[in-house]
Amino acid sequence: QVQLVESGGGLVQAGGSLRLSCAASGRTFSSYAMAWFRQVPGKEREFVAAISWFGGSTYYADSVKGRLTISRDNSKNAVYLQMNNLKPEDTAVYYCASSLGGAIGTMKDEYDYWGQGTQVTVSS
Repeated sequence: QVQLVESGGGLVQAGGSLRLSCAASGRTFSSYAMAWFRQVPGKEREFVAAISWFGGSTYYADSVKGRLTISRDNSKNAVYLQMNNLKPEDTAVYYCASSLGGAIGTMKDEYDYWGQGTQVTVSS
């Protein structure tokens, strides 16, 4: 059974930094693209960033480019999201997701396994 477990969320002031981690188990982690999505109450879950199976390709939502960085360590079955210069509008529950394949996707339907989420709150 595939499991994704996020950690690293919390409360931070605007301009601060956080590093989210996602630990994966239950499948050949290195074969699949991974992504981070986020969701606020009453809104659709939105794409944040994705990384290809080997880590050579990444893709970001325009709203986070230059501030958030996705990375992965296949030897540890882990994916990370380094979040710098955080803004109040980054406040959301952040979800780690594992893709149906090795290529990057930005749509929720392209991901078949999800973690439970970790709350990130940015105060102004």
